[in-house]
Amino acid sequence: MAGSAPSRSPEPRLARREELALLPRIEAQAGERLRGHPAAAVFAASPTEPALFEQAWQRGLLWVIASEDVLAGYLMAGALGEDFHIQQMDVAPAHGRKGHGRTLLRHAIGQARARGYRHAVLSTLADVPWNAPFYASEGFSAWPANEWSAGMCEVMAAEADAGFPMALRLAMRRTLEQP
Repeated sequence: MAGSAPSRSPEPRLARREELALLPRIEAQAGERLRGHPAAAVFAASPTEPALFEQAWQRGLLWVIASEDVLAGYLMAGALGEDFHIQQMDVAPAHGRKGHGRTLLRHAIGQARARGYRHAVLSTLADVPWNAPFYASEGFSAWPANEWSAGMCEVMAAEADAGFPMALRLAMRRTLEQP
């Protein structure tokens, strides 16, 4: 019977090269949610370089999720020393609060496990509910500065140089259970 089957939630997939040009728009739209936050101006002034999307795509570390045939969000990752580094994740506000970010994150974590990473790491805003508290709900915990890897020290120094309010930045880490 038509219309009786439950709708399937979208699944993350690797980005297609032609989709790379769409990701800055999603990033900018997601950044609008930070309007009024002390980090908003820094985010607006330092969008992700297209070359970084390209590099992640070439490495198979850039996933997207579509909703009704429209890209709703993406997650870009990389390696930070021996850690799986979640570099950027954005969901367009029009598609927010539907589980797309959580689905992307869980997919990326599964990919990290399959590639043999022991830890996933990221930097985020400590005071924004869809940032640090969201990641904490997925098993990440605050990573004290005295335990950071050399790579995370470089990430945080670059963020400070970009003008981020570092009192609001937080490094987080999650141990990945191996299958």
